[in-house]
Amino acid sequence: MTLYILRHGQTEFNRLSIVQGSGVDSELNDMGYAQAKAFYEAHKHVDFDLVVTSKLRRTHQTVQGFLDKKIPWEQTADVNEISWGIHEGQPQTPEQNQRYHQMISEWKAGNVDAAIESGESARQLMTRIEKFVEWVKTRPERRILVATHGRAIRSLITCLKGLPSTAMEDMEHSNTGLYVAHLQPDGTWDFELENDTSHLNGGVSQVNQ
Repeated sequence: MTLYILRHGQTEFNRLSIVQGSGVDSELNDMGYAQAKAFYEAHKHVDFDLVVTSKLRRTHQTVQGFLDKKIPWEQTADVNEISWGIHEGQPQTPEQNQRYHQMISEWKAGNVDAAIESGESARQLMTRIEKFVEWVKTRPERRILVATHGRAIRSLITCLKGLPSTAMEDMEHSNTGLYVAHLQPDGTWDFELENDTSHLNGGVSQVNQ
């Protein structure tokens, strides 16, 4: 089995640095659609057996070209973005940034139960990501395209690499950044690409929001 793990294209919330999380079901902006088109043109030759997305529209729109080919499609909230609680839908402020970075520091130090008020913790995110990985391993398909979100990707790649959740910050993600991982006979995953954005080299902007 090979997983192609893709972050969604840019949204206007990304551009304006407004927190989305799982509670804001935003759509791609013009740049996001251009990024999605560039990804499709670069990978339309791949014979995907299954497309998996989160329940949020920005992932659906990012892989619409593949869905139009009538490839089987599964949606799961297990790869939704993390809930950022009371920060969702709010523009970034110095106070908000301070609370965010404080929480990230706590996660790195091992307090994976820390969370923004009314939001998810790293432990809660990792639990549903681990559930998703176990589900993937039961699938008969050989090539699966997974469209998800920035923090979810950090968690998913950490999980596939067999690392603790405290390592999440080391995993990079960009809008339509692609990871490609091959499942090995011993159950480990071998990574061919990590946050690859070469499909954007034709002039489409690379954004990391």
